[in-house]
Amino acid sequence: MDKETVLRQFDEIEQKVERLIGVCKSHEATILELKNKIKELEGELQSKVEAEKDFTEERSLIRSKIDNILDKLEDISEA
Repeated sequence: MDKETVLRQFDEIEQKVERLIGVCKSHEATILELKNKIKELEGELQSKVEAEKDFTEERSLIRSKIDNILDKLEDISEA
């Protein structure tokens, strides 16, 4: 191989490496965005899980109070 061919091949390799580095940096940015989105969605999910738990507890409490009132009304009507 002559010197010119070797230099041209090195230039081609250098260009390919630069493109590859650009692609890697782009992927790193995308990965960071996706990780941040995952954290955001996990936070939203946790809030919704807690809200659902609170709602379930409140519904149980209300149901219990209603049952107690119904029992008292039934006792009054039997008397």
